[in-house]
Amino acid sequence: MLIEIDFQSDEALYMQLRNQIILGIATSAIREGDPLPSVRQLAGDIGINMHTVNKAYSVLRQEGFVTIDRRKGAIIAVDVNKLQAIEEMKEQLRVLLAKGICKNVTRQEVCGMVNEIYDEYGRQEDA
Repeated sequence: MLIEIDFQSDEALYMQLRNQIILGIATSAIREGDPLPSVRQLAGDIGINMHTVNKAYSVLRQEGFVTIDRRKGAIIAVDVNKLQAIEEMKEQLRVLLAKGICKNVTRQEVCGMVNEIYDEYGRQEDA
């Protein structure tokens, strides 16, 4: 799994790490049941503090993407609560769409972006 952290970004390092892991799950680079590197190993590999990795793993656990076992470490375990995921997406989309509307982004442009990004993950829609 390739983790890319932008140390010049305004986004918190733990959120960048969280987002990279979620993208890895979405693109099937990492799958259900795969172990994540230990906190110490990942921190050393990408050159960040162990507390930062621990915080990212904790957020992923709270959001239902990993389980954490003291002996086995962090394991990918995607929570399949689709209704909860849809509600969370709605809340996040509300703000993103409001920003877009303020900048005159059209419905057609938004739909095009959503389709383009969804296709990047190679998932097939239910017929």
